[in-house]
Amino acid sequence: MPRITISKENYLKAIAEAESEGETVKSVTLARWLGVSAPAVTMAIKRLRRDALIEVGSEGQITLAAAGRQIADRLLNRHHLIERMLTEIFGLEWYKVHEEAEQLEHAVSEDFERKLIEKLGTGSECPHGNIVGMDSPEARRNRGLRPLDEVKAGESVAVVSVFERDRRLLEFLDSKGIRPGVRCVLTASRQGVGVIVNARAVRLERAVASKIWVS
Repeated sequence: MPRITISKENYLKAIAEAESEGETVKSVTLARWLGVSAPAVTMAIKRLRRDALIEVGSEGQITLAAAGRQIADRLLNRHHLIERMLTEIFGLEWYKVHEEAEQLEHAVSEDFERKLIEKLGTGSECPHGNIVGMDSPEARRNRGLRPLDEVKAGESVAVVSVFERDRRLLEFLDSKGIRPGVRCVLTASRQGVGVIVNARAVRLERAVASKIWVS
């Protein structure tokens, strides 16, 4: 069994996360997703392929092998549990918990993970409204969700989930009162997307609105 380092765990989880956002994963995807150089990604892919944790297609597309998928799923589940622990038990602000969980997920033992499951249960959404696992855009649409930028003026919708891997985005949304569970009404806007949230008019760039899923 190959030694699984934190670096390998990060790459495997990033592949799973990028897939869950509907991306075809290639070297450039991982460089952007993890904020690392192209040579670093090349070396990591070589090691992961050697350890039979990933498969690389003829056009450079990267997918998780069964062993890699198992590791990624374990990390995603621990990340999810830690985010819930930080908000539900310790009361940490919802827009801070993703970065904290990124650090803590590598240090959680199986015993502690079991205790978290006993305390929190399974199957619930994280503080950002996302469910654990491969929650792709297609899966969200199948549940009746839409990105906010597809909603028409005059419609009233509830925020269900937001993209959690951008701290600045989360802080911005929180400052505007936009978080999972909040209702808003779309308004006409020549530029971007206009919404009324808690009787307050807010204008969002379309790139931001596309990262907010509503029902």
